[in-house]
Amino acid sequence: MKARFTLAAALALSACAAPGVVAPPVANRAVVPYTNVGLERVIGQNAAGLIALFGQPDADTREGPARKLQFAGPICVLDAYLYPKEGNGSGGEQRVTYLDAREPDGSTIDRASCVAALTRRDGGK
Repeated sequence: MKARFTLAAALALSACAAPGVVAPPVANRAVVPYTNVGLERVIGQNAAGLIALFGQPDADTREGPARKLQFAGPICVLDAYLYPKEGNGSGGEQRVTYLDAREPDGSTIDRASCVAALTRRDGGK
């Protein structure tokens, strides 16, 4: 009985490591550190300031007191999240408190590089 169990276990384990079968490599995404360096023109801006800098947004989403403006170009997509100043409830002017950036295919890109690329696009939207 022990011999059969041992043989069955060995066969089962050998199937996991079949020769000639290679598992596909796992793609590691680059880790982009989140700093505010290079974002001074954007962090703290209101919606009008963003529109003056990038042109009309490609998307404008509101949820409660929050607002997300999305700007897209050939190099990247930038999501700017605007919230009222803390302590003012929903009555304060919305300002950019956070940015997210990605390449059009969803790959990671540095936020400051995306801001620079979008400010250089011809004529905004």
